Amino acid sequence: MRPTISWSELPGRAIGLYGLGREGRVNLKKCRALGIEPVLVDDDPSSPTEDGCPVLRTEEGGREALARCEIVVKSPGVSRYGETVRGLVAAGIPVVGGLGLWLRDVDPSRVVVVVGTKGKSTTTAVTAHLLNGLGHRTLAGGNLGFPPYNPELPDDFDYWIIEVSSYQATDLSNTPPVCAVTSLAPDHLPWHDNDPETYYRDKLSALTQPGADLTIANGDSELLRAHAGLLGPRVKWVGADDDPEATWMRPLGLLGVHNRRNALIAREILRALGIAEADDPEAMRAAAEGFTGLESRLKPIGTIDGVLFVDDNLSTNVLPALAAVQAFHDRRIALIVGGFDRGIDYAPLAVGLRDRAEDTLLITVPDNGPKIHRQVAETGAGPHVTLAEADDLAKAVTEGFHWARPDGVVLLSPWVDLSLQSWSIAAASLLGTTPHTMESLAVFARFYLNGLSPTDPVASPLWGSFD
Repeated sequence: MRPTISWSELPGRAIGLYGLGREGRVNLKKCRALGIEPVLVDDDPSSPTEDGCPVLRTEEGGREALARCEIVVKSPGVSRYGETVRGLVAAGIPVVGGLGLWLRDVDPSRVVVVVGTKGKSTTTAVTAHLLNGLGHRTLAGGNLGFPPYNPELPDDFDYWIIEVSSYQATDLSNTPPVCAVTSLAPDHLPWHDNDPETYYRDKLSALTQPGADLTIANGDSELLRAHAGLLGPRVKWVGADDDPEATWMRPLGLLGVHNRRNALIAREILRALGIAEADDPEAMRAAAEGFTGLESRLKPIGTIDGVLFVDDNLSTNVLPALAAVQAFHDRRIALIVGGFDRGIDYAPLAVGLRDRAEDTLLITVPDNGPKIHRQVAETGAGPHVTLAEADDLAKAVTEGFHWARPDGVVLLSPWVDLSLQSWSIAAASLLGTTPHTMESLAVFARFYLNGLSPTDPVASPLWGSFD
């Protein structure tokens, strides 16, 4: 059984904070607001202090310091399957997460938890946007945006729509009565003991803790239907083809059938919350107006010589990459893939591309580009797919652009990088929407880095301890 502890129960206890990523730093702010001076520990601290508090390295006395605490609050990026957490749990020390502590303290009927391998951020943002548009003060938080317990945030929202990552799901000891799951596919396997079934079980566990009632689920996912027993007491299945006459979601400006399904899931969430306007198409259309979308999620960023450039660089998985391709099923696509290796199998990418009727150029880039290239080639992607390799993103963009002319699409999905190889920089440079060339930015970067590696967390938070 998971520890049933809330933030309000921590004052007066010996508290340790393990991990100082984004959420870890908010955990420290919350402790300070409660009058708690915690022990701070990180596997690889970027600084010897955090907000005036000393930070211990795990291997240099930190593990022993945590073992002397009554309760340890870990950052989501710290795996429950690591040696330190397993040792603490074996010693009887509760290891909890900030989001789980918060959920014990609030009215769960005003909270919606949204999980999913991909699509959860968009669904969270759309749901909150619709509720705000209908006059209900709503925060989109959790893995998307601010942790809801940040003491700098107000606490008088009507609703909280909380995106929960697979890292955070294992920290929840209760479940609100309304939840949603947008998709399921292997991801983040190193965190989840390198086992897909462990990942599925951990991610979906957010839906089945005490208090669980209704889960609104992607009915088009065979993998979710195969794991229906992990979705909670009641399941409402939603498919992309449901309510085919509905057009209220068009002002959202979202591309792809998968995003139509995400919008329909958001509407079902509103229905489950008892929002009467959810059944009024005109009210929903009005509420949908003004949605700006999320950065780097299937977002068109410009056209040059008839070629459309689309930024989808946060779709760091085979599942959303194929969904993005499907959004342009009737156009030639140069698909750029690669980046950080999450330990997943890329053969399904080849299988998913076999049904393409239009030509596709699949360009792989480091770090995991060679692995993707090899697995796709071995599996076979069909006669309309050509494979190419590029040494870096700039070369991939240039090759994709020349191939896609005169009327194709250059689509980046996925990519995780910030060492002057980001999609936004490369595409903006090519499109002429920035006054800076790649060369000039490289010069500025060298001055800024002052000898640091571009992948040092001090230089770029992308390479730090992510929550």
